[in-house]
Amino acid sequence: MTIDHRSASSSLQQLLATHTAAELLAKLEPKRTPLAPRIPSGGIDPDAIANRWAALGGHEASRQALLDDETLDTASIYARNIENFIGTVSVPVGVVGPLRVNGTYAQGDFQVPLATTEAALVASYNRGALLVSESGGGSAILLREGVSRAPGFAFDSLHSVGRFVAWAVGAFDEMRRVAETTTRYGKLRDMRVNIEGNHVYLIFDYTTGEASGQNMVTIATEAICAFIADRSPVKPNYAFVEANHSGDKKASLQSFLSGRGRSVTCECIVPAALVEKRLHTTASMMANYWAMSAMGGVLSGTIGVQGHYANGLAALYLACGQDVACVAESAVGVTRFECTGDGDLYASVTLPNLIVGTVGGGTSLPSQRACLDLIGLSGPGSANALAEVCAAVALGGELSIVGALVAGHFAGAHQKLARGVSPADSPVPNATAR
Repeated sequence: MTIDHRSASSSLQQLLATHTAAELLAKLEPKRTPLAPRIPSGGIDPDAIANRWAALGGHEASRQALLDDETLDTASIYARNIENFIGTVSVPVGVVGPLRVNGTYAQGDFQVPLATTEAALVASYNRGALLVSESGGGSAILLREGVSRAPGFAFDSLHSVGRFVAWAVGAFDEMRRVAETTTRYGKLRDMRVNIEGNHVYLIFDYTTGEASGQNMVTIATEAICAFIADRSPVKPNYAFVEANHSGDKKASLQSFLSGRGRSVTCECIVPAALVEKRLHTTASMMANYWAMSAMGGVLSGTIGVQGHYANGLAALYLACGQDVACVAESAVGVTRFECTGDGDLYASVTLPNLIVGTVGGGTSLPSQRACLDLIGLSGPGSANALAEVCAAVALGGELSIVGALVAGHFAGAHQKLARGVSPADSPVPNATAR
């Protein structure tokens, strides 16, 4: 990150207006004073929870808000999902639908719960979902499935690297056997190799059954690393189970191009009359906006071109027990709007990095399982369908937000729904929000 001279000078002047240079430098010095009391770790039993709140001290109102009697009585259900437990946070949940999906795995009309604190989000996605459904539904195809983990190995020289890679390629079947001893559901599908000087990255690609699979592939890859340390004729100087080459929880061109998790594309054709009725604009203006926003994405250097996948995915992930941090990679993809020869609107989304599952992680917690039950996609046999539903949700969200921007309702909808006041000079139709 670079800062121009004018901005740096302005920031410095603001600081010096209230502090001397010596005071500012003193703020940055390491402090050797005693630390605040350490929060007790350990179990999730009532005594352990009480000890943590005692260590926090003087926050009775916060304790009552985070740890009501019901939460305390049922705290044990969170034992596998949290450490240093002190309570739970309530997030409002709204429902979007019916969302019709015509997928290779997801078939039917779905009611989709979204958990968020952002006003206008559910209204927007609900409008988009209804538009997709009224157009006959979103046709969705699962394109790919696979979660990667990429250990890194350091050697003395390229000579050693060459010997190691030659052995590793020949040992892939044995690595697969070792990896699959750690899991009933994970399967090692492929291995790619990237060499950078005397460093080697082995990118392992797994299928993970109905789980999102992040922990599964880490444990399996750890077993492979142990096998390599024991059996490789060329011993690495050191190795790491993940060397930041997999794309885990970050937007990357590698994942955008090759996919990570479940890759899905979803489309629908919205009749011109529906565009005008529901979005208060035309198909040609929607396509014009897409062309301009695509160029805006290019000019700003985005990975992919889309409006706000992160909004719907984060809300769905939070409601349904997914790893919300995976939105960093899942919310990458491409939206496309075009006018058809008949003047209708062709709309599609492609999301190559959906990290979702219906077993494991937070999916077994009561509220999250209830949300998956509402969708009808809880438990085994549902993960691929959930990925297709995610793509259909994203498609609805893209239609709605672009419609609001094109019709000039975007700011007004937030004003109305987030602040409870509609601008006097800009009446806002229902549910035109982001």
